[in-house]
Amino acid sequence: MTGPAEVPVVAIDGPGGSGKGTIARAVARALGWHMLDSGALYRLVGLAATRQGVALDDGGTLAGVAHGLDVVFDPLGGEEGRTLLAGVDVTAELRNETAGRAASLVAAVPAVRAALVGRQRAFRRLPGLVADGRDMGSVIFPDARLKVFLTASVEERALRRYKQLKQKGIDVNLPALSKDMAERDRRDAERAVAPLRPSPDARILDSTGLGIAAVVVQVLDWADEAYPGLARREGPEA
Repeated sequence: MTGPAEVPVVAIDGPGGSGKGTIARAVARALGWHMLDSGALYRLVGLAATRQGVALDDGGTLAGVAHGLDVVFDPLGGEEGRTLLAGVDVTAELRNETAGRAASLVAAVPAVRAALVGRQRAFRRLPGLVADGRDMGSVIFPDARLKVFLTASVEERALRRYKQLKQKGIDVNLPALSKDMAERDRRDAERAVAPLRPSPDARILDSTGLGIAAVVVQVLDWADEAYPGLARREGPEA
């Protein structure tokens, strides 16, 4: 029987707006592996807490919310994949900036991060897992053979997010978005628990000026090096 540690993992970390979610979904599709969008877990906690009137610094209550999440990530569910919470598609609701700010706040709460460690590691199943977030390679899957730290300039990341939100009909201000993103970067880098930083053995990939296809090809090339002979071109097992 194959143990969790023998299941291959590609860990993709990076700041908000770096495109790691888009890249992770494309890589998961290409390999036929499962996917973990760890940022969505924190967004889900923030969303659920806000709905329940729970303060975003109430560690004990937030940990309970985190433990109760029933979530499935489907990389094949449309262009952006789908996030299902208790069987309900909440993908669109999780992608607005309010959810992003809430996620950054609850992610700084040690009790929440502790509550989600086991939940995240449980996504590691055959044939393999592509995990994106901010501490996938440094904390959650430190034994992953491929750790990618995907980044880009704040200006480019803000512009990407601006275009993405505009295409969805969401009114957003670019300067405000850029300022908010820079503040989130600072908060994520300075938090006491699992601060945002690349693992010593991570491959740094600056996507500034690069298209999605070029970034995906690079990550797949690295995956082939890390896990020779394991790549599959079919959907993940149920």
